[in-house]
Amino acid sequence: MKTRILCSLLLAAIAHGQVYTPPAAPRQSAQPAAPPQDTAAAAAKPPAASPLGQEIPMLDPSAETITVGGVAIPLGDTRLLKARFEKYLSQPPENDKETIQYRATITEILATISPFRAGGPDLYSAFKRLPSASTYPGDANLCMSLAESIYMAMLAKQDVNGLNKLNLTMEQEKKAIQMEADWKARHERDKTLNDTKATGGGAKGSANKNAQTPGTGNNSLQYTDIVRRIVEIEALKKANIVRTEAQTLRTKAQYQVTMIQWFVQRRYEHVLMAARFYNQIWKDGDATLRVDKDSDVSKLFSESVGVSPTVSSLDSLSNEAIREVAKYVEAFDLMLTRNELHSASQRLMEAYALGEYLAPVATLPLEKKRRVADYVRDLHELYGTLQARDYTKTKELAARLKAAAKDFPSSKVDSAIAAYTLASDLAIEEAKAHLLARDSDKAAEKIRVATEIWPTNPKLSEFRTLVSQSSGLVVIRNDFDRLLGEGNFREIARRQYEIAPVIQGDATREDAFKQIMTNLMKIEAALGKAAEFSKVGQDYAAWEQLAELREQFPDDPKLGRELELLAPKVADFTKALDKARQFESRTPKQTGSALSWYLKAHSIHPQSKLAKEAKDRLAREILPPDDLTPTAEVRDEVN
Repeated sequence: MKTRILCSLLLAAIAHGQVYTPPAAPRQSAQPAAPPQDTAAAAAKPPAASPLGQEIPMLDPSAETITVGGVAIPLGDTRLLKARFEKYLSQPPENDKETIQYRATITEILATISPFRAGGPDLYSAFKRLPSASTYPGDANLCMSLAESIYMAMLAKQDVNGLNKLNLTMEQEKKAIQMEADWKARHERDKTLNDTKATGGGAKGSANKNAQTPGTGNNSLQYTDIVRRIVEIEALKKANIVRTEAQTLRTKAQYQVTMIQWFVQRRYEHVLMAARFYNQIWKDGDATLRVDKDSDVSKLFSESVGVSPTVSSLDSLSNEAIREVAKYVEAFDLMLTRNELHSASQRLMEAYALGEYLAPVATLPLEKKRRVADYVRDLHELYGTLQARDYTKTKELAARLKAAAKDFPSSKVDSAIAAYTLASDLAIEEAKAHLLARDSDKAAEKIRVATEIWPTNPKLSEFRTLVSQSSGLVVIRNDFDRLLGEGNFREIARRQYEIAPVIQGDATREDAFKQIMTNLMKIEAALGKAAEFSKVGQDYAAWEQLAELREQFPDDPKLGRELELLAPKVADFTKALDKARQFESRTPKQTGSALSWYLKAHSIHPQSKLAKEAKDRLAREILPPDDLTPTAEVRDEVN
């Protein structure tokens, strides 16, 4: 629709001249035009996706567990762990005198309670060293907690021993009263047990009858009381046995809870000490952990290795974790020497996550940790700028990280920067085109997309400036359309540097502008040549130079004015040409008269191209084809 309106304006210029020839109007299709869609509601578009779909990994163990010996150890809240790791990178190494003494004490306790100690483990000597180890601040008083757990276990064990002694005493009492009851049942008899009495009233009875036992033997009340006491003793013994077993299980469970808690907290050295103390306190061979089958701790073992957890498994996993931490730190040192800072940062993070309280991690030199701290800070800031879509800052940080670490994985970052900056720039360019085409709705939509992709795009400021100047641009574009419709091409040329940027991107207006400027440059070149001819007295040549263009551009004012100025000076020449053209255009054509006037014009201006071409044309009409080459006499006469 807009193209047809513009073409109708351009067609009006044809009546005024041919400096600009407008394109043909578009042909109307036979089918009815589709109804306008200007009032249709625009379909809602989803918001622009995040720079990388939030897919860029942060420097953390990614999962909230780390696997050691086939068991996934939970690390807790990774955000908290990351904050603690950054704090660790700024702390000096723990290698002062107190720390050295503390670690020596821990080593000594483990050696004293070890089954490989000469003479066997010494539980009491190891127990006495726990309070001195607990005075170190980094121990967090865990050694004292271990000492209290051992003390409570020993007290519980004493209670169990007391109950066992009580059962033994009751067993002895039971045996004594059993012997007494057995003796009475065998030996106690009534003195009249075998006497006989008369039954018939005579001096001598006719029959005898045994006498009843009055309260002796197994019919006595004392015997009954002894049996009752034996039953009570058996019940008390069974109750004490149940109490002993419950006390043992409860004490073991309380002790094991402490061990599991330290294992989850990654206090592996304390787990080792607790496990070795456990084996010396309870020597019954029962080392199964009393944990709920549905608990997370039980699942760590059952789902990982398929067995129930034991004290020995905690001991072995703690040793394995200590070894893994040492290997991580060794790999960190090697990668740091090779300037592989990205991989070194990950290895140190893994070592810290697994064993932050162990000596290899705690004693790492500060200068090494500071290199990692600087890298990690820039890396986190890089990911932050990507999530905030600040690609200008992202480029700076990516360049800095590449210089710091030769193994920095920059491919994903570089591709994200390239893709989203290009998408934002293209959206801004489309918005500019829509703005110049007076389609503000589409321009606003494209700018919204560009802003969502790259909010800090510097070209947004340029677009803002363009919008602020858009009112002036619209005026200039309207002036171009008006001047084009009026045929005022000279005014368009005068304002060409003002108009050209405004119509950029509009193919129809650009073609019109280029055609106008090309033809006006041709006219100006001809006017320049005519002026040179006039300066040397060649007014006829100057007029002829302009007369050729007059036929192409009959309505150019400057060209017409120059011809008017030259007309008095070349009146005889122009009169001869006009006469010749009149005779040539008559019906029938008067070729001879026309040729004579062309010859006269040629004689006035021998260098006339117009007169020579007309003369040669008429000569070919008069002479036969074989006689087109004139003789010398004819040439002399014609000339």
